[in-house]
Amino acid sequence: MTKEKYLEDLKDIKSIMERSSRFISLSGISGVLAGCLALIGAYLAYQTVYFDQNYLSYRKAILNQQTVLTLIGIASGVLILSIVSGIYFTQKKARKHNQKLWDSQSRRLIVNLAIPLIAGGTLCIILLFKGFIGLIAPLTLLFYGLALVNASKFTLSDIRSLGILEILLGLFGCQFIGYGLILWAVGFGVLHIIYGIVMHVKYGS
Repeated sequence: MTKEKYLEDLKDIKSIMERSSRFISLSGISGVLAGCLALIGAYLAYQTVYFDQNYLSYRKAILNQQTVLTLIGIASGVLILSIVSGIYFTQKKARKHNQKLWDSQSRRLIVNLAIPLIAGGTLCIILLFKGFIGLIAPLTLLFYGLALVNASKFTLSDIRSLGILEILLGLFGCQFIGYGLILWAVGFGVLHIIYGIVMHVKYGS
């Protein structure tokens, strides 16, 4: 056997080991769609908070029980639609590559992703009822980023870079509270779209 043959065999072995230890069927298209949904949600949230105010003058956020409930509804809608579309396109990609959507790798991914998300979601609900609304948007970015970094070892390593960027945006938002909604749009919207395009180009569908 030639040296080239040995190298080719090593690459095949590495690929098999990676497939057995990582969930690699994440869809770039679902990332783009999630980003678009987030931008739509951010726009609706902006219209809710700054309802009927002049864009060229100083604007005061309208935060009362009705607007808070509306914001929760918008966030829930964006989350549900993003999850449904993510499952659909990821399942489609998994079938294309003859891989299972639900196996030990995907379970480990979900568990490690869910722990920071549940902790962050619980904290945000507590802060919401205590009136610290300005911290909720940056904290969702922060805990989402931590969740991505935590889950990155069970899927594509590119997730880690996205997670770090989300963490940085969250920390920035904690310092500059008034920019929380804009940063939320950048983190969940723009970054997801860019990430989805990169993943689609790099790994396909």
